[in-house]
Amino acid sequence: MKKKSFLYRLALFFAPWLYGTVSRLLFATCRSNFPDRERYRRMLAGPPCVFTFWHYSIFYIVHLSRGGNWIPMVSASTDGEFVARILEGLGYRTVRGSSGRDGVRALRRMLKLIGTDGNGAIVADGSQGPPLTLQSGVILMASRLGVPVVPVVWAADRYWVFKSWDRTVLPKPFSRIGVCYGREFVVPPRIKREEIEVWRARLEEEMLGLYRRAWGKFGIEEH
Repeated sequence: MKKKSFLYRLALFFAPWLYGTVSRLLFATCRSNFPDRERYRRMLAGPPCVFTFWHYSIFYIVHLSRGGNWIPMVSASTDGEFVARILEGLGYRTVRGSSGRDGVRALRRMLKLIGTDGNGAIVADGSQGPPLTLQSGVILMASRLGVPVVPVVWAADRYWVFKSWDRTVLPKPFSRIGVCYGREFVVPPRIKREEIEVWRARLEEEMLGLYRRAWGKFGIEEH
């Protein structure tokens, strides 16, 4: 295994503190419109479920769900190491893996943890996309566990967009943020391989509807 450089290890060490400090300061200036926030928090602490969200929304999702018992799956890539360190610094427990690397092993570990130690959290469109296209991992996870999926989407009236495959969004200071989460989406237990696409398409349609609703509140069709 190639030894990491001193600067890389130094960046890993400071990344959680730096991100935590900057994000708290930024989001403290924003106004959040989140109907029925208490129900959402009860779901975080209640019976097991799998939360899912689009990749573009990762920054505010992490802030929104702090203190909740989420166990997110994080890419096994080098960049994913920074994400994992930041999340762990904020109190999350992570499982490393993705559709392209160590995915099956990571999914098995998630299955062991969810239901006994917390709720699952998985990016709907995966670590590499395509953007706003639901991957089948969340369907498989919910079916194997017999727990519902809770989709969460947010939008902002003022924001920066990163030049990334998912067009990651970061709200600007003093922006308004609207949060939408869907009804509990129940996948039948142990569905057959040929049924996966049917349920994947249904959940994707639900999440795209939430996406349009969230951004539509600010008169925006897509970010």
